[in-house]
Amino acid sequence: MATTDTPRHPARPRGAFLRGVQRNSTAYLFMIGAILCFAVFSWYPMIRELILSFQKVNIAGQSSGWAGLQNYRRAIHDPDFWSSWRTTGLFAGFALVFGYAVPFCIAVVLNELRHGKGYFRLLVYLPVMMPPVASAFLWKWFYTPDNTGLFNAALHLLHLPTSHWTQSSSPDFAVLCLVLFSTWINMGGGVLIYLAALQGIPGELYEAAELDGAGILKRVWHVTVPQTRMILSLMFLLQIVATAQVFLEPFILTGGSNGTVSVVYLVYQYAFNYGNFGGAAALGVMLFVGLACFSGAYLWLSRRGNEE
Repeated sequence: MATTDTPRHPARPRGAFLRGVQRNSTAYLFMIGAILCFAVFSWYPMIRELILSFQKVNIAGQSSGWAGLQNYRRAIHDPDFWSSWRTTGLFAGFALVFGYAVPFCIAVVLNELRHGKGYFRLLVYLPVMMPPVASAFLWKWFYTPDNTGLFNAALHLLHLPTSHWTQSSSPDFAVLCLVLFSTWINMGGGVLIYLAALQGIPGELYEAAELDGAGILKRVWHVTVPQTRMILSLMFLLQIVATAQVFLEPFILTGGSNGTVSVVYLVYQYAFNYGNFGGAAALGVMLFVGLACFSGAYLWLSRRGNEE
């Protein structure tokens, strides 16, 4: 019996690809523009930094030859290297407690409000509209050690012992003060993202939970958290990546004193205080590799958890 071989995929008409390109030419032009912007402002600096980390670079930014792994060895043997990683890790840990959990709790409360929801959203988002440097100087006044600072003046009025805040003898407490400022200035954006996710939860789920006698805490745990699992997972990753690059807070509030030098602040010191651009690039590459490994492992574990 004669058979006819039928191709699994029908052959595309000649010129279909070119016609597709012509039909979507506007989209391709926008895409090329975006790719060029990424290449010039994101990918080229990353490649340039990687090359600088293996070179001897003078204070004028001119390379005088290859240094191999010398920049990495000097950075690792720097006494400030491990302390900066500890400060960065401590900042990220505190930020998970305050900067990650507090905005979600505020979003849940705002979502439960029946009246005045818009006004409270505006109040929460107001700090985001302030210039970060101005906010930092404002909090620097809040943390002034004597009674002229806002926090110490309030404690003095309440006849409570005052504090040295960022100038405290405990570096951990100083880092915590930086995290409180960071939480305040970034909280508005996180609250809005969480609110957008909460608005997408079907109301029938809450009604069913209420019929079963679930209180607000049980509704949050059994309805809100599972329904916002994806956005919570994404915000967790973004929180870690953002807090690992902390620079503004220690730069303005403490000037790097009292054990508050982060990794990015150490990069700044290498480049602009010591004139060691090769060492600064090596530190930046190590931070990039660390965050890339963490992000890859976290995404892999998240995807594996979703598949199970």
